Amino acid sequence: MRMTVLRTGPLTVLKDAGRPGHAHQGVAPSGAVDRGAYGRANALVGNPPGTAVLECTLGGLRVSFDEPAVLALTGTDAVLTVDGVAAGVEEVVHVPAEGTVAVTMPKRGLRSYLAVGGGIDVPPVLGSRSTDQLAGVGPPRPVPGDVLPIGGLPVSSVSSVSPSTPDPQESFEVDLGPRDDWFTASAIETFLSAEYTVSPASNSVGLRLDGPALTRSRPEELPSEGVVRGAVQVPPDGRPIVFQADHPVTGGYPVIAVLTPQAADRAAQLRPGARIRFTRAPG
Repeated sequence: MRMTVLRTGPLTVLKDAGRPGHAHQGVAPSGAVDRGAYGRANALVGNPPGTAVLECTLGGLRVSFDEPAVLALTGTDAVLTVDGVAAGVEEVVHVPAEGTVAVTMPKRGLRSYLAVGGGIDVPPVLGSRSTDQLAGVGPPRPVPGDVLPIGGLPVSSVSSVSPSTPDPQESFEVDLGPRDDWFTASAIETFLSAEYTVSPASNSVGLRLDGPALTRSRPEELPSEGVVRGAVQVPPDGRPIVFQADHPVTGGYPVIAVLTPQAADRAAQLRPGARIRFTRAPG
């Protein structure tokens, strides 16, 4: 089976579970920005975990298939349409041969995940089909006219997965550290109480936040050290950056806290202008 890309919208890339194990080569894991939504999309169409999908930012994607296909769309409230007819959200959709599928612009959320039964079978790079937009590793971004092969992977029974709606709550749980001791007590209090706004400069590398600056207790430079998805790094201007899936392997500024995995998934759906707060994770 083949899928032809007709339109990509603002940004469409290929994503899977990422390429862990290459940090020593300067290559970050990358992978889907919202891992929960990515996993649900594959489960709905019966794909094994780790299968490649399309990650679509703010809708606008349009594709067609030369054979009947099974699809699912997750992550936002964007609607999947088949030949112009709304077909559903967070549910299995059957598409006839030569059918045209489109993803509408979501009213809530940022990134939608389009899974196809069998998976997108482009050649992997370092064991992954994820496009890393920071390092430039992985398959290139699809463009109109591209024809993407759909794999013949063993497909399990189509799953019944509970839909997930973006949580309207604005609090994001974090574990403090590993460098919270580089900040004053008042900075920690501010971090855990103040409201921050997502900057338009945000992307899949990191969420840049506007709000109160966080004051350091130590003036010296921090040697570069490893960072992870969800790490909240504080550069010299004192305004936090939340690393997302395409984050660098190392960072040279202190990390005041790290989002829980569930909070990191929710952060992947934040649009510029969204207002958020941080709170300590239980325990």
